Amino acid sequence: MVGQSPPCESGSAVLLEPFVHQVGGHMSMMKYDEHTICKPLVSQELSFYESLPLAMRQFTPQYKGIVSVHLKKDSLGNVTLIASPSLDNATGDPAVTIWHKCKWAGSTGTGGTWSHTQVTKTFKDSCPGKRLLRTDLQYRTDPLLEDANGNQPERKSYNPWGLHCHRQHLNRMSSKHNENKLHQFLLLENVVSKYNYPCILDLKMGTRQHGDDASEEKKARHIKKCEQSTSASLGVRICGMQVYQADTGHFLCKDKYYGRKLSPEGFRQTLRQFLCNGNRLQMDLLEPIVLRLKALLSVIRKQSSYRFYSSSLLIIYDGQEPKENTAPLDNHLHLQKTNCATSHGTHHSRVDVRMIDFAHTTFKGSKCNHTTYDGPDHGYIFGLENLIKILQNISEGK
Repeated sequence: MVGQSPPCESGSAVLLEPFVHQVGGHMSMMKYDEHTICKPLVSQELSFYESLPLAMRQFTPQYKGIVSVHLKKDSLGNVTLIASPSLDNATGDPAVTIWHKCKWAGSTGTGGTWSHTQVTKTFKDSCPGKRLLRTDLQYRTDPLLEDANGNQPERKSYNPWGLHCHRQHLNRMSSKHNENKLHQFLLLENVVSKYNYPCILDLKMGTRQHGDDASEEKKARHIKKCEQSTSASLGVRICGMQVYQADTGHFLCKDKYYGRKLSPEGFRQTLRQFLCNGNRLQMDLLEPIVLRLKALLSVIRKQSSYRFYSSSLLIIYDGQEPKENTAPLDNHLHLQKTNCATSHGTHHSRVDVRMIDFAHTTFKGSKCNHTTYDGPDHGYIFGLENLIKILQNISEGK
């Protein structure tokens, strides 16, 4: 059991930082500390974490508790989010620690708000690969990154999606609520904190994306998205991606709009792209990823009544390779991103597979249950089976 840190003398307020490795979703994820992120609390998601089956815990972020968050505006109208940790937690479990953090309290001389310089410094310091991050916070409102035909520039010095979500979230909150309003946020494990250059593939799983509580308009909209994407044909579609490119020292990024336009063949090529570091196709990643996906598949098949509508699956690995496995790229050789030279290597990079986003997950006994289903989530299983099959085909050179 980990003991709780005592409140610091100057208060326990934590200035929330945008999470620079958010590659998908629409709800802003924020960095609470090095190993913890937070997101707005949705009661249905909380219910899932509170009753999480033991077998699923290795495939989900660790739930760490709840924190109160409020807006703070400075004299210039800049908006920040301040977390006020409590010694209490949602489950009453003393083993759940909510950390107290003092590094921002009273240290800025501006009442705990960020200046532009402080925000920029935070972005630089939040990732070991500091050269990956720009020194401005501008977010382009034109089409992100590239379209399905690859017509837009691909390389960015950071993934802009998380910053886009963060800006939208702050705008929504500041327009609807005053500074005294307290909001509850979930504290969750930062599942990429152990990676130096986290390569992340965000996959929207299943053949159905709308929750039981969706309006007819929203239901129709989600059904259309599934029909027009690989969600219908494969049970999975790409919702976001970032891949560290060893030849350039930058992340290659894709967003959800790119993923929606992909054909089944385009989906397969993007999976190859996810495994390509600019120099080679990292075949040594395939076996551990497939083994982990098969283990998850076995667990999902045993979860009766669960429906993971609109949830995502993250496939993660570290883009930083051991020196003996890194080969320089010939300056005269141009490798297409989907046609990297193949290298099997002997090093099995550490990989991870995690399920996230359970705001629309339903199961028997849920406090927010709307409909009770029998048996496992066949749409999710269909997507997992196809994902495994495609990765195995890549491994076999098909």
